Amino acid sequence: MPTKRDKVANYLRTALWILSVLALIIIVVSGFKYTYNQRYIRKIAELEQVIKGMRSTMSVESVRQYNIQRIIAIISQYNRTMPTHLKYEIAKEITDACANYSSLDPDFLCALITRETNGTWNPEYISDYGAMGLMAITPTIGSFVARSEHLNWITPDEVLLNPVYNIRIGARYLSALIDAYDLDGALVARSVGERRAAMWVKSGRSNALLPRDTITFLADMLQQYDQMKALKI
Repeated sequence: MPTKRDKVANYLRTALWILSVLALIIIVVSGFKYTYNQRYIRKIAELEQVIKGMRSTMSVESVRQYNIQRIIAIISQYNRTMPTHLKYEIAKEITDACANYSSLDPDFLCALITRETNGTWNPEYISDYGAMGLMAITPTIGSFVARSEHLNWITPDEVLLNPVYNIRIGARYLSALIDAYDLDGALVARSVGERRAAMWVKSGRSNALLPRDTITFLADMLQQYDQMKALKI
C-alpha cells in the first residue's frame, strides 16, 4: 500500500509532467505566433511597397498626361488646322523624348519648334537654309542620327517631314549638344556648328566670336523659352 510520501511523490511527478506539457504548448504557440507575426509584418511591408510603387507610377503618369495636354494646347495656339490625332502624336513624342533625355524639357522643345517653324508648327516646314520639319534638322545631321535611332533612312522628305521621326532625331541630337556645351552652347552649335560652339564656350561666351544672326537667334530662343515656361495653359 502506497505511503503518504509515495502519494506526494506521484502527485509532484504528475504536476511536473503537466507543467512540462503546458510549457511545451506555450513555446509552440509562441513560436507559431512569432512566425505568423513575422510573416504578417513582411506581407504588410510588401503591400506598402506595392502601394508606394503604384502612387509613384500614378504620379509619373499624371505628370506625363499633364505635359501632353499642355503641349496640345500650345500647338493649338499656333496651328489650329492640325488634326487632333497628329497633335496628340507630336505631344506624346515630345513628352517621351523629355523623359528619355534628362537635359530636355517640354517647354524648351516647344520654344525651339515655335522658333524654328516661324510660329507655324507646320511638320512640313523647310527653312531657307534647308533645315526640315518641326525641329529644323538638316539632311546631313538627320541621316547620321537616324542610324542611332534605328530608323530606315529613305529620303529626307520621308523621314524629316514625319513629325514623330523628326522629333525623335532632333531630341537625340539636341540632348547630345546640351550635354557637350550646355543649353545656350547647344543653340550656338545648331546655328554655327560644334567647333564654333566649343570655342565660344571656352572663351567665356564672348559674342565677338559669333555672327550677328547667331547672337540674335540665341537671344530670341532664350526669350521664347522664358515665355513658354511662363505660359499659362
